[in-house]
Amino acid sequence: MIICMSEIICVTDRKLCRDDFLSRLEEIAKSRVKGVILREKDLTEEEYTALAKEVQKACGEKLIIHTHENVAKLLGIKKIHMPMAALENMRIDRAYFDEIGASCHSVKEALKAQELGCTYITAGHIFATDCKKGLPPRGTGFLKEVCGAVHIPVYAIGGIDKENIQLVKEAGAVGACVMSGGMVCENILKYFEDLGR
Repeated sequence: MIICMSEIICVTDRKLCRDDFLSRLEEIAKSRVKGVILREKDLTEEEYTALAKEVQKACGEKLIIHTHENVAKLLGIKKIHMPMAALENMRIDRAYFDEIGASCHSVKEALKAQELGCTYITAGHIFATDCKKGLPPRGTGFLKEVCGAVHIPVYAIGGIDKENIQLVKEAGAVGACVMSGGMVCENILKYFEDLGR
């Protein structure tokens, strides 16, 4: 059974980018992506704010802020993605946000994220990826467990490409998150088109 048109979320890593980061994000935002998570964890809040202002111009409503609730509010952005530890320890203003995501690595975390008001989660890492070198992937069996445990949308993350995205759809994920592929691909529109088939 072929399941068509996954939702795709692009996660940024400007250090992987070999061309102009903002121009690339502008092109990505023109593609079929559902959203762009500005991850950039090495920046101070001040540096992140400055970058987010520029990325907001490039991505518009597709921009999802990572971790920095104050930055989201400053820029009027109502989408945020949180690491689980941050979500559990911070008193995030859930009423402000239209979309709250969390990165989950177990069924227990997925259930907790749902309980804490997340509107979606990412689950991974599913396949081997350079971003998690040396860590064994959790696989599609894990993904299926997570998808079966929660009633909010689940996005697979980790090593997703056009060759294996069908497997994550079959496991119950609504779509996938991609990082390195989106940051380095040559033909951006074709890359995201191929993933979304």
